[in-house]
Amino acid sequence: MRLELIAQKLGATLENASPDVEISGVATLEEAGPGHLTFLTNPKYAAMARSTQAAAVIVSPEAPAEGRPVLRHANPYLAFARALELFYQPPEYAPGIHPTAVIDPSAKIGQGAHIGPYVVIDADVEIGRDAVLLAHVVIYRGAKIGDRFFAHAQSIVREFCELGDDVRLQNGVVIGADGFGFARDVALGVTTGALRKSKPSVPSAAAGDGARGGAGGSAAGCWRNCRSYSAFF
Repeated sequence: MRLELIAQKLGATLENASPDVEISGVATLEEAGPGHLTFLTNPKYAAMARSTQAAAVIVSPEAPAEGRPVLRHANPYLAFARALELFYQPPEYAPGIHPTAVIDPSAKIGQGAHIGPYVVIDADVEIGRDAVLLAHVVIYRGAKIGDRFFAHAQSIVREFCELGDDVRLQNGVVIGADGFGFARDVALGVTTGALRKSKPSVPSAAAGDGARGGAGGSAAGCWRNCRSYSAFF
């Protein structure tokens, strides 16, 4: 991919570099070779940036170029993360249902879905088009999920949750479990997950379009306007 095109996609400014240089991938300062793009955010690695073999370095607007080819960006780390996406080719999953998957007859699954080994989809679940559910994903009863849902192995969507389009869950994510607010009943000496069980008519959790769940994370209560979260809050 031409360096000029990468700069355009990243919203970066080229300096001391030919726009026609071909970039074949991304790498760290130490490991980068000709044809690689790398980045610098910590000034303590400036010496390494001067000696790197990379074709260009993503730097902040105030970082000295010292004659090296650079791409200037307000957030070099973010720009590098986006550059990774430019060169990463995710695997494709053919439509189909693995014979070990367990799907309730009342569940509605849109066209183009890939349902992997040992997936469990409970009653009254609705999932949109082009979903990918990898091994051991569990979708509880009554969950409603939009188009292009992608669930990595062992992620879980609890009962009556509502997820929008393009939601992506990493490994081990749990949506709709108890949490984010507990109510103590002193008389009975018990604690219950107040938010998730407050009203039967309220979804356990709601994730907006394009939301992302980090590996091992969980979400309870209303998540309708959230775009992303991690395993730690």
